[in-house]
Amino acid sequence: MMIQHSSTSVQASYLVLFDGVCNLCNHSVQFIIRHDPNEKFVFASLQSSFAQEILARSSIAHQPFDSVVLYKNEQLYTKSEAALLIAAELTGGWRYLRFLRLVPLKWRNWIYDQIAQRRYRFFGKKESCMLPSPELKRRFLG
Repeated sequence: MMIQHSSTSVQASYLVLFDGVCNLCNHSVQFIIRHDPNEKFVFASLQSSFAQEILARSSIAHQPFDSVVLYKNEQLYTKSEAALLIAAELTGGWRYLRFLRLVPLKWRNWIYDQIAQRRYRFFGKKESCMLPSPELKRRFLG
């Protein structure tokens, strides 16, 4: 899949949109990078204009930044569905978490929402979005 932005075009299978000021979200992105040796994932902060362009084309455009968003095959996935689809593509035993999709979505998202509502309190918040290292910069859009 080719992901394009006005000045950027990159070949990747998946785009992960994340809350750029959330420490938990930033650690999750670093985790994905470590378990994604084939570089299937690229990333953009939900606060970026790039992410806002993608979200503007969907029904979730004006929701608060309380969910990871996965853009896959022209579709957007949020909350537990996004997290489990991401895990299914990672190396190691993480792909086996996909079996949690057997749990009803309502229950999975309730748990996800409980963590999301408390993420700043438990994990903290940055004043600004993280800046990727020069080696990783090509995987960050927007």
